[in-house]
Amino acid sequence: MRHVLSATVQNVPGVLAHVAGMFASRGYNIDSLAVGETEDPRLSRMTFVVVGDDNVLEQVRKQLEKIVTVVHVDDVSGHDHVERDLMLIKVRMKPGQRSEIRELTDIFRGRIVDVSPDQMTVEIAGQERKIEAFIDLMRPFGIVELVRSGRIAIVRSIDRSQNAGGGLRKYAGEA
Repeated sequence: MRHVLSATVQNVPGVLAHVAGMFASRGYNIDSLAVGETEDPRLSRMTFVVVGDDNVLEQVRKQLEKIVTVVHVDDVSGHDHVERDLMLIKVRMKPGQRSEIRELTDIFRGRIVDVSPDQMTVEIAGQERKIEAFIDLMRPFGIVELVRSGRIAIVRSIDRSQNAGGGLRKYAGEA
């Protein structure tokens, strides 16, 4: 089973190495990792994707919580959440293919971020399967280079006024 874990950590030198070392020393594989500063510059958020049963997840969570620089750990996949990847992909472009690549980019709600006479670089953000589908469509053109971020995820917001009496939950932005 695939789990998305979010760890809020102190924004200090060596924390990434310490956390990654914990995973490696216990034989846990990280499928995806993204790290960035939070709204508080003293804290960073690390988002991990790990594969394993609930026992593996519980062990990873417990081990993360033992690290002094880790402030909080949450199993995001245990909640209704939004997750995204970011990709930059550079593809070959023969004469006459510019409009086809541009149309595919528009369909996937991507952005063209660089163009040369024989190559185009596209930025796509979205769920993993969207990114994979776009990669598959770009293969026939010839992928020159591909860079992907790790997964980022956040638990959906809940309008607490709608849930005060234990009734239906209403998510922000939904009618």
